[in-house]
Amino acid sequence: MGSDQWTLSVCQQCGYGPPARRRDAIRGGFIELWCAKIRPLTPSANCRYNIRQMATELRAVLRELGGERALGRALASDGDLRDAIREGFPHAVLEELMRASGLTLNELAAALDLSSRSLQRRRRGRLARFESDRLYRLARLLALARESLGDAARATRWLKRANRALGGVAPLAAIDTELGARQVENLLGRIAYGGVS
Repeated sequence: MGSDQWTLSVCQQCGYGPPARRRDAIRGGFIELWCAKIRPLTPSANCRYNIRQMATELRAVLRELGGERALGRALASDGDLRDAIREGFPHAVLEELMRASGLTLNELAAALDLSSRSLQRRRRGRLARFESDRLYRLARLLALARESLGDAARATRWLKRANRALGGVAPLAAIDTELGARQVENLLGRIAYGGVS
């Protein structure tokens, strides 16, 4: 039996009616059939998609951090952002992130395992590298939450509410470690792509 003799009642990718145009591709012993609406991405299309996605994520994170005004310079790439983190963010970034997230200084410091007194003392000058890195972590998760959940109020509410998938801990309380931040990121990915979290 040839692969062109396979029949399906619905497209395997989109789940809608019979494939308008059947395309057979053997991968790992499975035959995948796509309708005309869904075409498999070529490697070059995958690369273009990933680059666009990364640029969109960078812009969203920079927006949460207060942009060029708060950072004191334009950042065009991940490398520029990495250098800014290493130099330490200006204190204006902390204030902008507090405003964007709706968190108080004490809530923000507790979520990132930082000393609120140290953050207050740095009103002049730059934050330390590890403080800047943790602020970036929060900004990134806040941008992902806004994208996944739709708006700032919903994202902030979700970050503060206990989550069963995190063992009853609020996502904001879990992001004090890199592992916790990754777990929160995975939950947001499941929400964005139709999973329940």
